[in-house]
Amino acid sequence: MKMRLFLSSILLVLATVGVVRPQGFTCEENYLPDDERVDCAPGEPTSETDCMINRNCTWCPTTPGGAPWCYIPMEPQPQSPGYKMDGEPLVTPNGIRVNLVRAPPVQPGKEKRWENEVENLILDAEFHSDYRLRIKIIDASTSRWEVPLNINPATGGNANTLYTVEFSDEPYFSFKVIRKSSGAVLFDSSAGKFTYADQYIGMTWTLPSENVYGIGENEQHSFKHDFSQGTTWALWGRDQPPSFTANMYGSQPHYTVLENDGSVHAVALVNSNAQEFQFSEGPKIRYVSIGGIFDTYFFLGPTPENAVQQYTEAVGRSPIPPYWALGFHLCRYGYNTIENMKAAVDRTAAANIPHDVQYGDIDIMERELDFTFSTEKFPGLDVYVRELKANGIKFVTILDPCISIGEPAGSYRPFDLGNEMDVWVKLESGEPVTGKVWPQDPVYFPDYSKNSTREWWALLIEEFHDLLEFDGLWIDMNEPANFVTGDINEGCPSNKWNNPPYVPKIADNYLASKTICPAHVESLSRHYDTHNMYGWFESEPTLDGAIRGVKKRTTILSRSTFLGSGVWAAHWLGDNFSNWANMYYSIIGTLQFNQWGIPFVGPDICGFIGDSQEDLCQRWMELGAFYPFCRNHNGINYRDQDPGSWSPEVSSSSKTALEIRYTLLPYLYTLFYKHYTEGSTVARAMWHEFPTDPITAAIDRQFFWGSGFMITPVLTQGATSVDAYFPSARFYSYYDGAEEATKGDTTTLNAPTHFINLHVRGGNILPTQESARNTELARNNPLGLIIALDDNGHAQGSLFYDEGDSLDPVNNGVYFYAEYDMTDRTLTTNVLRNTYPGMTTKLVETIRLLGAGTVTSVTVNGAPHTDFVAQPSGEVLIRNLRLPASSTISMSYN
Repeated sequence: MKMRLFLSSILLVLATVGVVRPQGFTCEENYLPDDERVDCAPGEPTSETDCMINRNCTWCPTTPGGAPWCYIPMEPQPQSPGYKMDGEPLVTPNGIRVNLVRAPPVQPGKEKRWENEVENLILDAEFHSDYRLRIKIIDASTSRWEVPLNINPATGGNANTLYTVEFSDEPYFSFKVIRKSSGAVLFDSSAGKFTYADQYIGMTWTLPSENVYGIGENEQHSFKHDFSQGTTWALWGRDQPPSFTANMYGSQPHYTVLENDGSVHAVALVNSNAQEFQFSEGPKIRYVSIGGIFDTYFFLGPTPENAVQQYTEAVGRSPIPPYWALGFHLCRYGYNTIENMKAAVDRTAAANIPHDVQYGDIDIMERELDFTFSTEKFPGLDVYVRELKANGIKFVTILDPCISIGEPAGSYRPFDLGNEMDVWVKLESGEPVTGKVWPQDPVYFPDYSKNSTREWWALLIEEFHDLLEFDGLWIDMNEPANFVTGDINEGCPSNKWNNPPYVPKIADNYLASKTICPAHVESLSRHYDTHNMYGWFESEPTLDGAIRGVKKRTTILSRSTFLGSGVWAAHWLGDNFSNWANMYYSIIGTLQFNQWGIPFVGPDICGFIGDSQEDLCQRWMELGAFYPFCRNHNGINYRDQDPGSWSPEVSSSSKTALEIRYTLLPYLYTLFYKHYTEGSTVARAMWHEFPTDPITAAIDRQFFWGSGFMITPVLTQGATSVDAYFPSARFYSYYDGAEEATKGDTTTLNAPTHFINLHVRGGNILPTQESARNTELARNNPLGLIIALDDNGHAQGSLFYDEGDSLDPVNNGVYFYAEYDMTDRTLTTNVLRNTYPGMTTKLVETIRLLGAGTVTSVTVNGAPHTDFVAQPSGEVLIRNLRLPASSTISMSYN
């Protein structure tokens, strides 16, 4: 620790000679237990900045209303220095083991330690594969909570690792992870003190680049982190609308680094306790978790897609959504009556706007009781749902993890069966935890980590489908949210779990705020350990129950997520605000969740909180058509914002954007297949495709679908143009095929209010299908190909197609998959699988050829084809092909 001066007289002398006034201390530098703190600002309001900068004191939040957060520091304040190696590193069958012992004190008897610092540790560096490394540090003598996350084995061996691991013992133990090819130090823990206590694990490391992305869930204002701001991101699931650094619904301790040479690696910290990441110049990250173990995985890429593929290989990949789920979803909290719901559906139909999924929020329930619908406000909803389905519109409804305890005995099966199967989260006394959420009476919270609870939940969902024939489910409030602090009767008693010695910088600085107590007991551990996994535990039985009810492929939407949640659930970005800033931030959230292995993601289009405005909603619907998950959803007591509720101009532009989405659904569906089979992203940042172009590192107002389709929305109120960066590649307007002249530079594009700029990247072949009012109808329409040539006249792409809602089509082997290649003016097709019977009825009618120059003749499957048109823009449209989509297609041109 750097020596600091405290005496005001000395500070005054220093100030007179121009020395910068010293700052105060953080918890890590000057921690004191609650009972030893002396208030630095008695009776006065203070803040972190005021405490440290103005008062030169220590800022260390603890339990609200307890000991002072701003206190007079101890001087001198020697700290526990860290650890030393106990002997030499040992070679193990799959890596290296290092035994560590806590270093002796610098000033015996004077140092301040965190409670129960661990004396002996074991570090295992496990070489899982050439591209995957695990660093695990555990207490050598006592078992601790470890996240029950199944890590799948890596492919290949570890004979030629992309990394080396180095250890140092001077002055104290640290380690480095180094990329062999460049020598870049990816992780260097010598940047700060390493602490390993019962309720405090702290480590600081440097990174090889400031191009760092990830850590969440929070409202981040740029995709690329800004290390100059000293921002701290805390992770502790909370019913929290977006508010910058405030901890939100999920916990994703995962980040990605774009290195200076364009190589990429990702890091996942498998820890579910409350934690924080403080970013500072260096670049450095200071990491603190208040429980569990230090368990970190490195994925060495080296390409951006490689890093995501390697991570999702480890934690699992998302299933392919049903085809209908890629259409437009419509929802609001506050229809309040079935007549209002029908009116929104009818407005959408009257404007001929594509519409595939209609939702019910909690207002459809009988007094907000799960597994019910109100026969008073929504009479005949079950019949209406069947009517919607007959017209090609699916229905998704909501469930909350809170079961009312106030219904008469024997009248509410979820509660009665829950008692019988003993499914509840418990107080330390063994009685169920009682909280308050949406129902009028108090509620119990299911313990989804318990096998009996999982079966109870899946069974209730299966039975619920007999009442209301939903096609998918939406699980909300699963942090879990609670409208009281802790238990409704006893609150949260003071103990080490509810009042730990350190609290990360979470909203309200109190773990039990808006949820249940950390000390509450679940099957696997205390809620202190499992809180961040509550939605994770709920997701699997929800999907299981939905499949048992629907008996087809379905989709689950979860608000709270954790590492690996994508195996079961998609995600929406929560209760956002109806403003222009939130529209921009939604792109960042979408890109983040794609890196975290949850590609089926998007925000509430037009915003959830507040009255949306017509110009905002118009632009947001244009952008929203290109989120992987596309849903317009708003909150109760706000104006209608479905696209048919606005002026004809907004309805028309929404229709146009959605029709483009529907035209490109075969391409989007294929991207989800690629994710499921390879782990690739669906929505990706520009630097994912151009990692060696330094300009792309900070771009987050444009993004891609896959490698071939670029979206450039207007994100500024009143703007009718937009600045767009075009990397050094060929790009063509989606609308007319005109090639963009700009390469490796930014240009200004026209963007009238009814228009969103869309470009196809050269080198790609995109499968298409003519749009319709819903996917059920669109799947009967002709297919097509967009062939966009690169500088070498080459392009490639693929098409995955199947029944659209069959269970596990890839592993069952019932699907169509073909790869297309355009080389030397000749298109060839390689059909790799052709077991989906419906493919024989589908035809390829058109090919849009972009970047070919002057075309004088076209040959299709060996025969001349004369029905082609050279457009003024340069696109060549080849029409009326009527080629069986299931067969090999060849085409050449002169």
